[in-house]
Amino acid sequence: MQNPAVLLAILVLSAMMMIFNETTVAVALPAIMAEFGVSADVAQWLLTGFLLTMAVVIPTSGFLIDRLTTRALYFLSMALFLAGSVIAALAPAFWVLIAARVIQAAGTAVMIPLLFTVTLNVVSPQRRGTVMGLNAVVISVAPALGPTLAGLVLSRWTWHHIFWVMVPIPSLLVVIAIFVMRNVGEVRKTPLDALSVLLSVFAFGGLVYGLSTFTQLVTGESVAPGVAVVVGVVFTAIFVARQRRLAKADKALLNLDALRYRDFTLSLVAVIAVFGTFLGTVNLLPIYLQGALGLSTVATGLILLPGGVAQGIASPIAGRLYDAAGTRPIAIPGALILAASQATLWFALGDNTPQWLIVTTLIFTNVAMALVMTPLMTASLSALPQPLYSHGSAILNTLQQLGGAAGTAVFIGVMSLSVAGGASQAQSASLSFGTGVVASIIALAAVSFVGGKRTTTTVESSAPR
Repeated sequence: MQNPAVLLAILVLSAMMMIFNETTVAVALPAIMAEFGVSADVAQWLLTGFLLTMAVVIPTSGFLIDRLTTRALYFLSMALFLAGSVIAALAPAFWVLIAARVIQAAGTAVMIPLLFTVTLNVVSPQRRGTVMGLNAVVISVAPALGPTLAGLVLSRWTWHHIFWVMVPIPSLLVVIAIFVMRNVGEVRKTPLDALSVLLSVFAFGGLVYGLSTFTQLVTGESVAPGVAVVVGVVFTAIFVARQRRLAKADKALLNLDALRYRDFTLSLVAVIAVFGTFLGTVNLLPIYLQGALGLSTVATGLILLPGGVAQGIASPIAGRLYDAAGTRPIAIPGALILAASQATLWFALGDNTPQWLIVTTLIFTNVAMALVMTPLMTASLSALPQPLYSHGSAILNTLQQLGGAAGTAVFIGVMSLSVAGGASQAQSASLSFGTGVVASIIALAAVSFVGGKRTTTTVESSAPR
């Protein structure tokens, strides 16, 4: 039998490279715009297209994990990601670059739920917090470190190399996996409901597109984001109704029975609020640092770096604390620290804010993320029975993406409205963090009712399939 640590190490490193890729491109947008002669609105599709693809593919991951073996899914995911990276690096036209990002996103959308599902299957409940802490490094820390990596690459090379650096390590991991990766769990002949897939495209795609471009509605540029959100809400309602009906016959694309478990649902609320606050923060601060303070992309990346490192250190520690003490003793202080750090940014940001204060506050923000996200991801999925692991993971990751898009939309939307009202960029940025305080309080309320650590002593099936 394969050592679970080897399997998880391969999955964690693979997922980390993919999540790095999610945020590195934002820093390279000006260079890409200059080379292909496209406007900012058009270039933004490199980010929006990635999010849209993730939102559409992740809901199908529960079906894919049920139907395909671990090896098949892993190599499919890595093949998509590597193909997308090479195509992007060689892209002769902007539309080719967009297509490459979509291919990358499809691979990423398969890998992340696979990582969570395999973790639940091979790790005993007593150690899940520690291992989920390592997974949290992938999900939360990599996005924070992505801009730093991109800034360093762009300081020496062109934007093409942002994609080339994504090739060597994943390629090495694929070679290793050919020889050492084994299958986990059992294949289930779950049917694919094509109508559910189509509904999910309009439901989650509409929501993510509308939220990602909501600033255009706020500034009066276009009503399309508002229409997309309405379409997303309507189709989400239809999608949910269909999944509930199909679940009775075990044919649901996304089994929403997971939402009947209180700890899972409460954890979801907190994860959405916290991750939305986090992504809103890391997407807004570069605008403030480069616009209001006039810093370079490299300097901006370096300011974000200590927080990411701090979170990478804190996440495994938070996982071990969860294994020992449960959810609330770690998540409640984390939510309080997050609220305090958001309040600090709300009141402290200005035209002459010291960089050390921003760095320090970001460190507290990232540590708070570790204290909240690590126990919640563990508690939420551990609250589910084994047959719902893959679907719970798909729900968690889908709504986390929606939360990130919503958080970014709200933060930047508040700033845009404030600028339109005559406020300076610094004042407008500071006001946005007031929404982070509200989201942190919502997270605090939710985690206050999440139960303690799971006490199940049996290890779910990890037999090869």
